[in-house]
Order: sequence, then C-alpha cells, then structure tokens
Amino acid sequence: MPAARESLLDAAYTALARRPWSAVRMVDVAAAAGVSRQTLYNEFGSKEGLARALVRREADGYLVGVERALTAHGDARERLTATAEWTTASARENALVRAMLTGCWSERLPSPTLSAVPSSSAVPAQRRADGPLPSPGDFVALVRDRAVTVLAGPGVQKSDVAELARSCELAVRLALSCVAAPPGEGGVADLVRSALHRQYA
Repeated sequence: MPAARESLLDAAYTALARRPWSAVRMVDVAAAAGVSRQTLYNEFGSKEGLARALVRREADGYLVGVERALTAHGDARERLTATAEWTTASARENALVRAMLTGCWSERLPSPTLSAVPSSSAVPAQRRADGPLPSPGDFVALVRDRAVTVLAGPGVQKSDVAELARSCELAVRLALSCVAAPPGEGGVADLVRSALHRQYA
C-alpha cells in the first residue's frame, strides 16, 4: 500500500511542522491521511516505527537531491558547489535533514536510535526503515563516495582519486559548517569555489 504509506508520512511531516513530535498523535496522522488508524499501525507498527520511516524518507530525499546536484551541472567544481548548496538549502528548509546532518536533535523532533531495531514488519519499506539510520559521519562518507564515483572518469590514477576524495569531503564538510554557522554574503558557493580553486583551476 505505497500510496497510503506516503500519505501517512506526508501527514506526519505536516503534523511535525505544527507541533512537537511528542504531541503528534497517531489517530490524527491517520485521519489527516484519510486512512484508518489500523492501516497506520499495519504500515509502521508503532509511533517509533513511523518516526524511523519519516527520518529514512527525509534522508533518502536529501541523497536524491545530492545525486541530482552531482549529475546536473558542468565541471567538477561546479557540481561540488551545487552539492554544497543543496546540502545547506535542505538543512535550512527541513528540520529533520538538519538534525540528521548535524546530529543535533531538538526536543521538537523525533529522535530514533541510529542503530537497527528488531523488525517483524511484513512491509519491506518498514524493514528498511528499521535498519540502521545514517549518522552525520555516514552522510559525509555517503556524499563523498557518491561524488567520487560520479566525478572520477575512467582510467583515473589512484592518486588522483585520493585527491578527488579529499576535495569532495572538503566540500561536504564546508557545507555542514555552513549549516551550523550560516555564512554571510556569497554563501556556501563562494566558500566551496574558493577552497576548490587550486584543484580545479
């Protein structure tokens, strides 16, 4: 029942924007999604299961945006700049993404454990959500490794790949620092372009 699952996750996300997670009630999420409370429990098992699925969905959405940024622009420096801009924009607009990227979970948000939890769900998407959730360090590695895969062409030397990996990680870490302390005029793009100037000049 993927459509019902997405509707429930949308309803939970909307509810979270209006009130702290502790005040979000399962019955209200089900009603907002136009399904029964039993359907909600069949999909997620519990409020914790709903929280894990919501966090997993937002993490996946962020990574889809990373993929778009890495493949939709010109040279390597501009792709990394676009990825950094996407990271800061996502964190600014989505409190769950910001919490996942920084590890700073406010009392308003659900705070599911990052480690896997036992799952007996018949729903494959919920079994995945019940698996380990990415930590801030995992996100750095995921984005860095994806960037290296996309940006390294065939026949690239090992030393060049290692340098590319350092550049990619630098861009990601600069973006995360801008999430924690937003930059002034020029923003993250100027910082990343400047930091990568030598590599891609």
